[in-house]
Amino acid sequence: MDVYLIDGTYELFRHYYAVPPARDAQGREVGAVRGVVTSVLGMINGGTTHLGVATDHVIESFRNRMWRGYKTGEGIDPELKSQFPLLEEALAALGVAVWPMVEYEADDALAAAAAAAARSPEVDRVVICTPDKDLAQCVRGTRVVQMIRRTRTIRDEAGVRAKFGVGPESIPDYLALVGDSSDGYPGLPGWGAKSAAAVLRRYGSIDDIPAKASAWDVPGVTGAVRLAAVLADQHDDAILYRTLARLRLDTPIPQKTAAELEWRGAPRGNWEAFCDRWGLERLRSRPHRWLDA
Repeated sequence: MDVYLIDGTYELFRHYYAVPPARDAQGREVGAVRGVVTSVLGMINGGTTHLGVATDHVIESFRNRMWRGYKTGEGIDPELKSQFPLLEEALAALGVAVWPMVEYEADDALAAAAAAAARSPEVDRVVICTPDKDLAQCVRGTRVVQMIRRTRTIRDEAGVRAKFGVGPESIPDYLALVGDSSDGYPGLPGWGAKSAAAVLRRYGSIDDIPAKASAWDVPGVTGAVRLAAVLADQHDDAILYRTLARLRLDTPIPQKTAAELEWRGAPRGNWEAFCDRWGLERLRSRPHRWLDA
């Protein structure tokens, strides 16, 4: 079987800006939720049997205490932000495993769930549905892969190396050097994608990069002396950024084994009541399997 793990935060943002707005009878915006749930139902009705969805119930996490500039919920459209709890409620009513993150992030939940699912011998493949760069660290061969659902692109370990120039195990170090603007940390001055990939391909980790450029065995890196000086001067920053980039496999989530992620049907009463309450009549009869509520 394949297990699908979905980045609900990304999906909610994507649908909010991609689909027409829609309001319920009380005038509340529900268009993004309707889009995401329609997409999840499409997967289920298309044959997906095991899945879970992670969301950032609260955008801030423990990482905000580590780095003051880390991403926050500031600037998010209130009509988008108000749909996060609604999406979580919708998925639970549908009978889908959902992980609303508060202290941790949705990416941490996806990483923890992927590691747990990959340990199950009955699982053939774990598919992490998100384009986020930091989830590339979770890819393992062809068994744990990323899927960019918008383009239906599958990125396995060879795909990660082709995209970033380093293997999954070096992705946190890579992001520490080049930065990640979506998460709010800057990386080190002068360290670009090509130089970081070249150096990490040779040494694997920030910890193993020689302090002096004269000791580097990395042909073709421009400005090696300057890069080595920057790394030496800002080594502590690099280690902090790497810590921010590393996903927490110990993130507590209630369902993570393959058996717990099996979709067994929608509780009819719960789902129908939810659709009626939020004006989602078009979705009311969409599940193809029902459970007694």
